Amino acid sequence: MTTDSTRRTPLVRLRSDGAVDEATLAYARTKIDAVLTRPGLPAVTGEVRIVRAAVHHAGHPWSATADVRVGGRQIVAMAEEATGTELVDRLQDRLRRQTDQAAHARDDGRGATAPPWRRGALQDGVSR
Repeated sequence: MTTDSTRRTPLVRLRSDGAVDEATLAYARTKIDAVLTRPGLPAVTGEVRIVRAAVHHAGHPWSATADVRVGGRQIVAMAEEATGTELVDRLQDRLRRQTDQAAHARDDGRGATAPPWRRGALQDGVSR
């Protein structure tokens, strides 16, 4: 068996509680992988949990919680919906938005350079 070593697979576990069918889990795995295996993202680890409530009168019996770490940032996304596919789509949207923010955020400890009148660097590189 050959493996494609160029594609990074995230170390994200998919768990389920309740009567979650295999089709919904497979759909969730493809959607979550689409968000978390994008190029440019740092290492991704964590867990996604999908729950289907046993009560039939609940308005939103499906719920999901994603707790992942993208690089050094922790991302938590939650969703509640009436069907499994709606739930996965909503969770994917929330994960994509938050992972985009985490990927573009500067976490190198540097702030903006102070202007010259605040003892910042001048254009020639000398501060006064």
